[in-house]
Amino acid sequence: MTMFRNAVWFVKGLQEYTKSGYEAAAKHFASTDLDVNLTGRSFMVTGANSGIGKAAAHEIANRGGTVHMVCRNKGRAEAAKDEIVEQSKNQNIHIHIVDMSSARQVWEFAQNFSQNNTLHVLINNAGCMVNQRELTEEGLEKNFATNTLGTYILTTALIPALKKVEDPRVVTVSSGGMLTQKLDVDNLQFEKGAFDGTMAYAQNKRQQVILTERWGSQHKEIHFSSMHPGWADTPAVQTSMPSFHAKMQSKLRTEAMGADTIVWLAVSAAASKQPSGLFFQDRKAVATHLPLARSRATPQEEEKLLAALDEIALKFKP
Repeated sequence: MTMFRNAVWFVKGLQEYTKSGYEAAAKHFASTDLDVNLTGRSFMVTGANSGIGKAAAHEIANRGGTVHMVCRNKGRAEAAKDEIVEQSKNQNIHIHIVDMSSARQVWEFAQNFSQNNTLHVLINNAGCMVNQRELTEEGLEKNFATNTLGTYILTTALIPALKKVEDPRVVTVSSGGMLTQKLDVDNLQFEKGAFDGTMAYAQNKRQQVILTERWGSQHKEIHFSSMHPGWADTPAVQTSMPSFHAKMQSKLRTEAMGADTIVWLAVSAAASKQPSGLFFQDRKAVATHLPLARSRATPQEEEKLLAALDEIALKFKP
């Protein structure tokens, strides 16, 4: 089944996820959707110092939004901030140094942030693809800790703050790679079987889509969405998937193309009219499963995922 899913997915990707796929989709975009003034609205972007996170932060800054850049590396964060401020002429750009793979740090940051700041939109963009099984200092598998648990804790901790504002939104940057995976709730940290970083990442991205659907149904006051940026030419793709990058380089999207739907979901009136909890690609809600792929989880498996994340997250809550 996995080989079938991978093959179908790759053919789909060549048509849709590439630069030419974006250009074809963009012909149908409403050009005025992003003509918005974001003055007075506050956005948090994780992993905002490079790639599509930085591109999204930049677009929001251009439109007058206050941007909270959540980054791991201080030097790179400051360089990105300086560039965004200089080009957007927007001074309301703030840096927060947080390692998203540290559950304790994420809890502490989110709790402090909520006490001192207003937040309208959370963009869960930070992610990693580590190709060997590696544990964090807290003893968690690194891909899971960053992509799934970090996203889960940050969102859960900020939901009360988001409920206090008008038109709150949460956008989670998933990946079309998740279409190749069925949720495996009994092996969340890949303790069993051979470790495959690409598969671990795709599992995490499937988990993010399920979380988005669940949050959307639990918290009606907030608009939740997940999305696939397509195959973009970013530093993360170059380092974690060098052979894919080398083969596909000429076909990859720019960072701005990858960020387009993130920005659209975060700022446009059109996006907020869509039902909450959906998965988007190029400004359109798309299916979360390939045809005939048998990748759907049961409601029980989804419940088990949420219970497991809750249990792990609470161990690190201050």
